[in-house]
Amino acid sequence: MASLSMSSDARTLPLGEPPAGEASAVRSRAAGRLRPRGLADADAATRVGLIALITIVALSLLIVVMAADRPSILSPTTHVDFYPHWMAGPLGGLWPGMTTNSTKLKYLFSGSVILMYIAYLVTLRRARGLPLRWLIAAILAVHAVFVVAPPLALTDVFNYINYGRMEVVHHLNPYTSIPISEPHSDPSYILSNWHQLLSPYGPLFTLLTFAVVPLGVAASFWALKMILALASLGTILLVWRCAQLLGRDGRTAIVLVGLNPIVLVWGLGGDHNDFLMVFFIMLGFYLLLLAQSREGAADVPAGGGGARRWLLPLSGIEIGAGAAFVTATAIKASGGVLLPVVLVVLLRRPRSLVQVVLGMALASVLVGALSLMAFGLHIPDLSTQSRLVTNESVPNLLGLAVGAGGESTTIHTLMSGVLALSLLACCWLAWRRRDAITAAGWASVALLLTLSWVLPWYVLWVLPLAALSRSRALRSATVLLGVYLIIAWAPASGLLWSAIGFQPEKTSLGRLHERWVRELLH
Repeated sequence: MASLSMSSDARTLPLGEPPAGEASAVRSRAAGRLRPRGLADADAATRVGLIALITIVALSLLIVVMAADRPSILSPTTHVDFYPHWMAGPLGGLWPGMTTNSTKLKYLFSGSVILMYIAYLVTLRRARGLPLRWLIAAILAVHAVFVVAPPLALTDVFNYINYGRMEVVHHLNPYTSIPISEPHSDPSYILSNWHQLLSPYGPLFTLLTFAVVPLGVAASFWALKMILALASLGTILLVWRCAQLLGRDGRTAIVLVGLNPIVLVWGLGGDHNDFLMVFFIMLGFYLLLLAQSREGAADVPAGGGGARRWLLPLSGIEIGAGAAFVTATAIKASGGVLLPVVLVVLLRRPRSLVQVVLGMALASVLVGALSLMAFGLHIPDLSTQSRLVTNESVPNLLGLAVGAGGESTTIHTLMSGVLALSLLACCWLAWRRRDAITAAGWASVALLLTLSWVLPWYVLWVLPLAALSRSRALRSATVLLGVYLIIAWAPASGLLWSAIGFQPEKTSLGRLHERWVRELLH
């Protein structure tokens, strides 16, 4: 039977069939049943791992306390005359002596993230030898810290809330009306910033924002924070379960996903809907792995004839997997990039392919019906957002390197072609190695490297796939992506760019890109 995630190495065995002498060890590692040791009995390597875990938690708390104390660049929705207690959260005002110097704050924030990333890499190296309860405690602790955080930099949460209120309160379709059309007295309007942009968010996520509108703006903010944090924890749990099914080391997998500082600070701290999209992607992979493990060595059920045996009896698990992938795409369109990779792998298993496609079709019909009732024939505005360019995106840096002054139309077209070819290559890789997870991880890397508008928490798209893949190259690429994103987005980086004269926004194309963004913000 073709495995959903199987290395091309001849030593790799199908799921559930490790060598007899290694079976118990594999199960023990995957289930995290290694006997925990007390700190007094821990060796030096374990102590180093514990110090790294404490560092990540402590610096997470430091960043949140800094942002919650008073209006600053750390929480861009605040200003001198506006920082309500409901937004600051329970940690507000704990550091009355904190500096008001914005330059010092940039260095404090950037230094904290860099130290967290170093501690994260140390934890990854030591994860196998750390007690599972320590890792779980650290993951829960940092999630709790960022749940009570105010909105940190690069947040979209009030745009989510505002688009929801446009429809429910003001009866304006967010796919056909820009926010500036709503009454400016709405309490979410002043907190949002994309005032000239039609909603780019998927219909299922937009319907979720409708559901929280009756709570009011403040309670909607905290409700969405809690939902996104639970989605993050759910993703980590699914990664653990997938690691068990694959016979992989679960400790390293959940550390790679659950303690990444970029995802914690800019993702959870910024309250982004990517956590919901990734949760459903991982749910889809988990269900496929679960179905495969239950099938054993048979590709199709016994009995029946022709194509009928591919359809009946129905497989609820595989139908659910197909529905999960479509749900992810209906939350955020980026999830759709992985669909061809998944389907290509299943071509070797016709019955599974039919069941998954059936699930996709049923979910598509349901999502389409809900979208039609709520928004008519209108869809999210992805075309406008595709024009936007971040200064440090790979396409823009490429344009600067070749003397074009940034990402030109030609480079944009070229990068779109590179993405298309990369996806074809990932489909070929998935077919050849029978490994959807690794191929999907590389597809996500390709998407990140070719996007014009790339943001730091997008690394979340790759992390769970890299955590479950056998490919060391994919995990290394993910770590390097993190380094690149910190360099690009740490507030102190802007000071460095100015010092060395790197000013991509000053070229003619850079000024055009800046103007497009400003037009959508006002």
